[in-house]
Amino acid sequence: MHKTMFDTFLIKDILRLISLIFLKITGWKVKGSIPRENKFVMIAAPHTSNWDLPYLLAMTFALKANIYWMGKEQIFKPPFKRLMMWMGGIPVNRSQSNNLVEQSANILKDNDKLIITVPPEGTRSKVKYWKTGFYYIAVSAEVPIILSYLNYATKTGGIGPTINPTGNIEDDMVHIKAFYAKMKGKNPSLYE
Repeated sequence: MHKTMFDTFLIKDILRLISLIFLKITGWKVKGSIPRENKFVMIAAPHTSNWDLPYLLAMTFALKANIYWMGKEQIFKPPFKRLMMWMGGIPVNRSQSNNLVEQSANILKDNDKLIITVPPEGTRSKVKYWKTGFYYIAVSAEVPIILSYLNYATKTGGIGPTINPTGNIEDDMVHIKAFYAKMKGKNPSLYE
């Protein structure tokens, strides 16, 4: 995988300090810790605002994690492409079927240590159903799903439970959705 700000010598320490100050000033608390597993899929929800990315990145530094996150390819256009990639971004073309699940699962299989972060809504807009790619990536790569969150109602964010997917998406989604049911996004009307 490409080099990111999370593994750039000295910069990562400076950005961690800035992140801790930012979270303190804004009144946010970080809960949980990064699991011991070397690789997993991490859900980032609810996703209802452009502010979710800065808070996610700040929390990532606070937790001393090294993540890669998926985002729509439109935010990776010049002159921002290199910056977004350095921030851990992986561009996703949502307009065509391009075997993203298989590609992501293979990347997880081929790396000894990797966290891929996916917003299951796939957009900041209101959606009735989550995209299920994150689930099938985890099943195919045989890795757990970590539930991370930003709860704007309590100004808390961090790491929730670990789900080991059984392959029965209906049953597993009941547990996943139950965890996120109490979460409030920045724009609660966009989150079901």
